[in-house]
Amino acid sequence: MNIKIVDLGNKRFDDAYQYQLKKVDEVFNKKNEPDFIGYLILLEHPHVYTLGKHGKEDNLLISPQLLEKINAELVKTDRGGDITYHGPGQIVGYPIIDLMKLKIGPKQYVYNVEEVIINVLDKYGIKGDRMSGSIGVWLDPNTPKARKICSIGIRITRNITMHGFAFNVNTDLKYFSYINPCGITGKGVTSIAKELGYEVDINEVKKYILDIFSEIFKVEIQNL
Repeated sequence: MNIKIVDLGNKRFDDAYQYQLKKVDEVFNKKNEPDFIGYLILLEHPHVYTLGKHGKEDNLLISPQLLEKINAELVKTDRGGDITYHGPGQIVGYPIIDLMKLKIGPKQYVYNVEEVIINVLDKYGIKGDRMSGSIGVWLDPNTPKARKICSIGIRITRNITMHGFAFNVNTDLKYFSYINPCGITGKGVTSIAKELGYEVDINEVKKYILDIFSEIFKVEIQNL
């Protein structure tokens, strides 16, 4: 089985959402091609806060005026989860995958995505982990030092996944101070750069993501 990789560079959230919808239709229309499972879209977004369909707007802690001042926007989405931030230095991944062809359910899919990020972090000597009751990847979960490094929010339509993960690599973390990330209070947020004390090559991180994604999901990576 194979998956096609698309790197969109830096793209506005709304434009990337429309692109996702187009790719979902393509994957659905190719449901009779057993070896093709879909696309993995990688990109960065300009500063944006996205609110999941069950999210609470009061988890955005600033006024519309300050939102404009910090060059960010708020967008409501149809994914699961609450509010999160996307911006430069963060790798966003949107797997558009036919789960029927992979023969896995939503829980295993999310587990696999978490496993990809955990294994990428290991390349940098960082121990990523899961936290009970919270989707995503954490450092030092279930301790007072718990901090999130990767958020995951998905939607499944016609057995095809949408949305995905937001992985803090060289992210400006001050933008998280304006929200309750994922609706959670009293927990920290971090990035690879913060943990290591220096910025890393984002293209190197992308390469690790692709290699490990291929291994975990047992698919062959193909460039579009």
